[in-house]
Amino acid sequence: MKILVTGGAGFIGSAVIRYIINNTKDSVVNIDKLTYAGNLESLTEIENNERYVFERADICDSEAMVGIFAKYQPDAVMHLAAESHVDRSITGPAAFIETNIIGTYVLLETARTYWNQLDETRKKAFRFHHISTDEVYGDLPHPDECAEGAVLPLFTEKTAYSPSSPYSSSKASSDHLVRAWSRTYGLPTLITNCSNNYGPYHFPEKLIPLVILSALAGKPLPVYGNGEQIRDWLFVEDHASALYKVVSEGKIGETYNIGGHNERRNIDVVKTICKILDEVVNEKPAGIRQFEELITYVTDRPGHDRRYAIDASKIQEDLGWVPEETFESGIRKTVVWYLNNQRWWQRILDKSYADTNRLEGGE
Repeated sequence: MKILVTGGAGFIGSAVIRYIINNTKDSVVNIDKLTYAGNLESLTEIENNERYVFERADICDSEAMVGIFAKYQPDAVMHLAAESHVDRSITGPAAFIETNIIGTYVLLETARTYWNQLDETRKKAFRFHHISTDEVYGDLPHPDECAEGAVLPLFTEKTAYSPSSPYSSSKASSDHLVRAWSRTYGLPTLITNCSNNYGPYHFPEKLIPLVILSALAGKPLPVYGNGEQIRDWLFVEDHASALYKVVSEGKIGETYNIGGHNERRNIDVVKTICKILDEVVNEKPAGIRQFEELITYVTDRPGHDRRYAIDASKIQEDLGWVPEETFESGIRKTVVWYLNNQRWWQRILDKSYADTNRLEGGE
């Protein structure tokens, strides 16, 4: 199978590509615009594999998309390209509307035209897999809002959409477009909605890598509000295996929620990282006895969802997928990875990684 992956230089996209190249016989065409969060150095281990090719292109560019589909003749699309940082969506929503909504529309139309021209065998086998987020569902009741001992609800595939931020609203819009192209035009689509990802190669603006790198530098560890927000954490390599399971075995027209079964308060995530760093870092920053001393509470962001939690029973029952990592095992692997891969994240912090992206883009 030849799979076209959009956003393959991003955090989740690069994990998907590494998984496919390292664990299957399929080939991958990676389409990425290489914005600030795209980093080809996340794909160094497979970049010379004969089953991998990179195309620098913008999914909003219809002409470029048509050319890439015609050139490579993919059997499936895994659409991960997206603007994904909530804080950035609050201060600059336009890019989220452009990439997440317009870009998805362009890709759907390109895929539809391409799919309609395939012979019947290939047409039947083709699939368009749209990767989304649990944030489209809004938030869930927090334990401190419920009676003691009450069973707390989870997001299921039937949960009504109620997005809170420009980011989640743009992803909800793209989900609706994908379903409309399936129902109206018959395009064979699949949708997955995942919980918060973490792991190696995570861009440093996100919570877990930000905490790790700030702690190592002796900088304050910012926690929004009181830190009581709850998230379900999913190790990115588990997510990659689930996504491949869906694109290769999922039932056309279905939605699958993917979660890690790891609900944690944000403040507990930060404190867990601090405790691991206390164990494994020999020399702490000047004046620090324990890394928790660096925790500082900052003004909560507008519209901050209080709790996300995924019911992943459908993908387990239908496709036999379960996550391999617990939060305890995954977060320790993540911390150790950042300690052992300073060159990767240092080049992001000093922006020298952008030089590699420019060279790959032919500039």
